[in-house]
Amino acid sequence: MPRPILATIHPEALRHNLGRIRTAAPDARVWAIVKANAYGHGIERVFDALRGADGFALLDLQEAERVRALGWRGPILLLEGVFEPPDLELCSRLGLWHAVHCNEQIDWLAAHKTQVPHRVFLKMNSGMNRLGFAPERFRTAWTRLDALPQVEEISLMTHFSDADGPRGIAHQVRAFVETTRDLPGERSLSNSAASLRHAADPQVRGDWIRPGIAVYGSAPDFPEHDIGHWDLQPTMTLSSRVLAVQQLQPGDTVGYGSSFTADAPLRIGVVACGYADGYPRHCTTGTPVLVEGVRTRLVGRVSMDMLAVDLTPVPQAGFGSAVTLWGRAADGTVLPIDEVAAAGGTLSYELMCALAQRVPVVVEG
Repeated sequence: MPRPILATIHPEALRHNLGRIRTAAPDARVWAIVKANAYGHGIERVFDALRGADGFALLDLQEAERVRALGWRGPILLLEGVFEPPDLELCSRLGLWHAVHCNEQIDWLAAHKTQVPHRVFLKMNSGMNRLGFAPERFRTAWTRLDALPQVEEISLMTHFSDADGPRGIAHQVRAFVETTRDLPGERSLSNSAASLRHAADPQVRGDWIRPGIAVYGSAPDFPEHDIGHWDLQPTMTLSSRVLAVQQLQPGDTVGYGSSFTADAPLRIGVVACGYADGYPRHCTTGTPVLVEGVRTRLVGRVSMDMLAVDLTPVPQAGFGSAVTLWGRAADGTVLPIDEVAAAGGTLSYELMCALAQRVPVVVEG
């Protein structure tokens, strides 16, 4: 019998979340973001559920080849563009659209020999200070691209740093709109948070939105809002089972470092899940867990292959009881991945992407 830990991907939840985001940004086309192997879900596992999007956006050429191999003939966007001149050959062959964020990428395009001009997304650094041309250099970059026979169409894009927080996006929208006011081309500005919170504004919505984490069932502005607020559904469940039960007496400790001490008699369940499976080691006593659909808590320190949970709220639980580490329990009870990530001092993105190779993955059918 295999170890009982399992990750389950929920295609209907992916479809639901994609539809929910479309509703939030009417009239905009939607990129399905599948970078980082579809946020740890697996590109091949999510493709059918996300093929209702208008295009797929990702980071590297191997991911683009995988999407084309699945039969997708629509737009594919390389969000960071190409990394060296030979990449442009594959862009030509696969019909990839690609971001342009620096002068070197323009130089490579100018030297590229192709019979099929490229669709590019010229990126502005409107305040994120990661990739892109500063507003004062953006129009010069656009003029250079527009003069190239290798370029068929130029779209305009930027990325928000604070769409999920109190600073907001007004300063970046202003910089983008003022700089691009009379330039032709489609616009793409909004990530998940901007799509859900601000896309009623057509200047924010633009022509293409780029929702990432929200498609995968995480609230982009947690803890201000949770997935219930945004009507999102978990797309990944990490589950396991209780493999042993221990009866503690007052003064007994649990796990490495004895970080938890019982102050009363306590039944705990030892669960087949640890940090080698991708569960955060930094999750401490109190992190929420579901046992047989009932919310309880982690106790003690997470080890490589096991963790312990308090069985007090679930007196009927014992050896073999079902445990939901995040996602949806068999009875439909949901434990949002955002809550687990927050307890571990991180984000849902990291938990999804860190799912270990040793964890079996199935697609709910």
